[in-house]
Amino acid sequence: MKLSDYVMDAIAAAGVRHVFMLPGGGSMHLVDSLGRNPDLDYVCNLHEQGCAIAADAYGQYTNNLGVAMVTTGPGGTNALTGVAAAWLDSTPTLFLSGQVKRADLSTGTGVRQTGFQEVDLVSMVRSITKFATLVEDPGQIRRAMEEAISTATSGRPGPVWVDIPLDVQAADIDPEALIGYEPAPCEVPAELERDVAASLATLEQAERPIILVGNGVRLADAVKPFRQLVDLLGIPVLTTWKAADFLPESHPLYVGRPGSIGQRAANFAQQTSDAILILGARLDAGQTGYNHENFARHARKIMVDVDPCELAKMRFDIDVEIECDAGEVIAEFLRQLGETPCEQRSGWLEQCAYWRKAYPVVLPEFHERTGAVDLYVLIDRLAKSTNADDIIVPGSSGACSEVVMQAFQVTEGQRILNSQGLGAMGFGIAAAIGACLASGGRRTITVDGDGGFHMNTQELETVRRLDLPIKFFVLNNQGYGSIRATQRNHFDSRFVASDDSSGLTLPGTARLAEAFGITSWIVDDHDQLEKAIDEAFGHPGPALVEVILDRDQATSPRLTSRQLPDGTMVSSPLEDLWPFLDRDELERNMGVGSTPDAGRAD
Repeated sequence: MKLSDYVMDAIAAAGVRHVFMLPGGGSMHLVDSLGRNPDLDYVCNLHEQGCAIAADAYGQYTNNLGVAMVTTGPGGTNALTGVAAAWLDSTPTLFLSGQVKRADLSTGTGVRQTGFQEVDLVSMVRSITKFATLVEDPGQIRRAMEEAISTATSGRPGPVWVDIPLDVQAADIDPEALIGYEPAPCEVPAELERDVAASLATLEQAERPIILVGNGVRLADAVKPFRQLVDLLGIPVLTTWKAADFLPESHPLYVGRPGSIGQRAANFAQQTSDAILILGARLDAGQTGYNHENFARHARKIMVDVDPCELAKMRFDIDVEIECDAGEVIAEFLRQLGETPCEQRSGWLEQCAYWRKAYPVVLPEFHERTGAVDLYVLIDRLAKSTNADDIIVPGSSGACSEVVMQAFQVTEGQRILNSQGLGAMGFGIAAAIGACLASGGRRTITVDGDGGFHMNTQELETVRRLDLPIKFFVLNNQGYGSIRATQRNHFDSRFVASDDSSGLTLPGTARLAEAFGITSWIVDDHDQLEKAIDEAFGHPGPALVEVILDRDQATSPRLTSRQLPDGTMVSSPLEDLWPFLDRDELERNMGVGSTPDAGRAD
């Protein structure tokens, strides 16, 4: 059979239904085989970055392979942003590229380029993939595909890249004669039983235990058993942004999402805990407040991660360190606990419930804003209007991501997909395409900033062509709000390339969407907002609402920092978010001693 046909059969056999692609001469045999494969549907994006981001979101939703296919040279280089995002968020993805024929490869010659559009893609992606290979021997295609797919979906998942020269794509092969790949067996640590027993003892002895759960639990296909574990332990739960949909807002043990741009209730619970089970969360800088030493500093720490490097990076003592797949750890917890629920600490649960009630993210005064829509009111009303089977896709970074993850109240059954490690502008539209298709066409709601939205607006044509039920809410704050805030706070309001007075202009979002044939609304006050949401949600197919905001509205509460004379940035501790509470109120909430004041920005 033709080698390119074999490649497509291997992708279909892995359980993939959609391939996000953009054709090119360097991948012409792969393109033809994809088009003829009855088990695969191809989605023609209009930029390879769109292909890559859609594949990332597809992999996030299915927890299986997301696949993108591009041509050689610029086709491959255009996809790199999506590869990096999948690498940092541990998303199982396969990137397939065409390459110049073997006779035109310049590898090892010292020549920059021999073949047309030739670049060494494998070398470029090696640092942001788990596995990358150039298939020069047609007899190695089975091994290459099996190793790529196995590597992408096992251990700590992530992206892989397979680069296939044009003449290799066209080669005739005998599938029965091909050499396969045998992955190394996954072994459960011998000390797992002991470590879980020690963890249970630590949690049992604690007065204020808490769980911080992250994306590693989903990557281990263990969300359902995790919820069983939560109910048995009876311990309050915090989630990272990547795990925001593990528990609904209504769950009695759910407290919130802590972090540098977090929720006061969640941060208080984390910072006053005396034992914390960190389950499949890598604790990035935003999660720890850029300060490991002040993170849950009164707590004994149990940390579970499949990646030993994530454990080794921590600059605090880990009392019980478990290097293992989160699913295996949860299974051992459940085995040792049996079916008898642990005794709940009613006082601690009541304290966490008090914090949630006392410190809501959406404040009453936000609803009183006039002349523009309050961003927190938008997210609050969106959350109250969504259905249980909706998919939520916050945009890349800045307010569109921050406020959704602060203020959106998750309902049972909803999914939230985001890009937390890279946070590249341009994520929203393409990610919504991938998520919507992966879900079988569930309604998908995207909240994006005007800056990020316009980085991939060509993909609106893909949305229109496929008539996907994607509802876009685009925040118009007249440019790059986060950049303006930085320039205001640290550079005496010397704005550069952040609004129309400093060299940046953006097209009218609603007008542009209409040009693509997507029905749109513009709202600039709260009276119009609910009607626009209802009409957009009720409209068949795609719809867009451009939301006019106060250009200077800040996200809050949030961690602040100040710059020392030597240029060093010093952050406040996580319990001390801006706008700052009265010092007596802060101390009453902490209740475990004085809060460090060295990093506080006055």
